[in-house]
Amino acid sequence: MPAVLTPDSPLALKVIPTPNQGERKGGRRPDILLIHYTGMPDAASALQRLADPLAEVSCHYVVLEDGRIFQMVSEAARAWHAGVSSWAGDTDVNSASIGVEVVNPGPDGGYPDFPEPQIDAVTKLGLDIVSRWRMPADRVLAHSDVAPGRKIDPGEKFPWERLHRAGLGHWTPPAPLGDGRSFGPGDEGQPIQALQAMFAMYGYGLEISGVYDPRTEAVVAAFQRHFRPALVDGIADASTITTLRDLIRSRPQPSAASA
Repeated sequence: MPAVLTPDSPLALKVIPTPNQGERKGGRRPDILLIHYTGMPDAASALQRLADPLAEVSCHYVVLEDGRIFQMVSEAARAWHAGVSSWAGDTDVNSASIGVEVVNPGPDGGYPDFPEPQIDAVTKLGLDIVSRWRMPADRVLAHSDVAPGRKIDPGEKFPWERLHRAGLGHWTPPAPLGDGRSFGPGDEGQPIQALQAMFAMYGYGLEISGVYDPRTEAVVAAFQRHFRPALVDGIADASTITTLRDLIRSRPQPSAASA
């Protein structure tokens, strides 16, 4: 780790270096922006843990409730934030991503709403990062997207639609809840294969088995937390399937500059 960490983003107000980092494997350049919540009681305890060598976790940036941004790892380095995860067949998400931790205690702390100054700061920081690294809109992801069933952050209260309106991330209006065919645990057959193939096409790590198994349920719930937060139950109802279809159809095509 360098003796002095120079902030990569002009939005970072303070540097708190952590030893929990390494080199990006294979010289990877990051093309995923991964959003987390800290899941700890307060900012101080989160920052202490992220800098603790015994914890073996870290991130590139931490955004406090009042909008202050601290940088802990250089964007050129590999922070340890994603854990066991995958996206679009890539199982080394740490090497492929820049991780942003948003201070929020999560469900164990009552899961408060994200304050306005904090979301403003996350949006500005995210726009800065994706612009400099030319990250595709559909690779602005939740921790729960890359680790379904293991992680649920930043959760269904995180305002993805608001970020999208500001130009950050991929979004489509969720299809309304209502009647229609749905699929759930224990269902099998070709419709389940087609459903699993759609999730895998978007990027979720899911085997196309034709069985609505616990992994499929976890992926559906992760998708709902991000893209259809009105009801997170792991059931692939008509609203969930239609929203997924619309996202795939509206997916931005890679440009020559980002290819």
